[in-house]
Amino acid sequence: MIQRNALLTVRALRKYFPVRGGILQTVQAQVKAVDGVSFEVQRGEILGIVGESGCGKSTLARLIQHLIEPDAGEIRFSGQPTLATSAAAFKAFCRQVQMVFQDPYSSLNPRMNIEDAVAFNARVHGDSRTTARTKAWEALHKVGLRPEQFGRRYPHELSGGQRQRVNIARALVLNPQLVILDEPVSSLDKSVQAQVLNLLQTLKHDLGLTYLFISHDLLVIEYLSDRVLVMYLGQIMEMGSTDEVATAPLHPYTQALFASAPSMNPDERLDYVPLLGEPPNPMNPPSGCRFRTRCPHAMEQCATTSPPLLPVGSHDRYVACYLYSDQAVRPG
Repeated sequence: MIQRNALLTVRALRKYFPVRGGILQTVQAQVKAVDGVSFEVQRGEILGIVGESGCGKSTLARLIQHLIEPDAGEIRFSGQPTLATSAAAFKAFCRQVQMVFQDPYSSLNPRMNIEDAVAFNARVHGDSRTTARTKAWEALHKVGLRPEQFGRRYPHELSGGQRQRVNIARALVLNPQLVILDEPVSSLDKSVQAQVLNLLQTLKHDLGLTYLFISHDLLVIEYLSDRVLVMYLGQIMEMGSTDEVATAPLHPYTQALFASAPSMNPDERLDYVPLLGEPPNPMNPPSGCRFRTRCPHAMEQCATTSPPLLPVGSHDRYVACYLYSDQAVRPG
């Protein structure tokens, strides 16, 4: 892929989860959650990651945040490796990369009031109680919650949208550069979703943030993202600008995803199912291309060798499909 001054660089990242069984609890199989994923996130952009449930989106986010450790691969932040670094370097990395989780209630401590929950991050990173409280109030103001009104409340006293704003404030209290958002609006009502998405846009503009935005909702991805990365069974199928991928998807899986997106226009509604069947078992994925068992264009070579992710057409457009192998832009 093109080498640039990326904020986040991921190379050949892999994570397999062992499945144990039997009397001795030996490893019987492995779930290939993330398998050889490589991409970059540029400063100031929003990279959307989309795919069916179980494709490895959330596992990828947790690998980048180091909530779980990868089996292989490399993660670089601002050009510096994040794996096997010193304690001081890792703590600095944690300040710069924060995460907002899907469930706004379970990610908050029910025994901590909102002010303490937001200030906790700052306290962990060495700020005094007074400084942490000041930063917490500033972060709550940024997300549209008055700290004098909401600071002493507890999570059960807030609505789902308010709780997610608290989680966003908790991520912002350390002034990070990159915020990983793992399905941040999927559990919210549509009207509240719009409010939170608009808030995220405003914060990105005002604070100069970079987002890694994970969602299964293509409409949300289209609205928010600059570029989109499509995953299937732990691998990248397609990647490019959101406008290009949404208007002219190349990979058969991406085409099926966008065809299945709901439309308010009766003339655009489909009278057929764009994608049949369930994703294969991630413990025993198909040989070659992992989408071939559901692909209407599957060829003989799809069963033998996994297609590489190659640049096709315009700048920064990639697809892993043999249908476009003759169009690939290969380094000369």
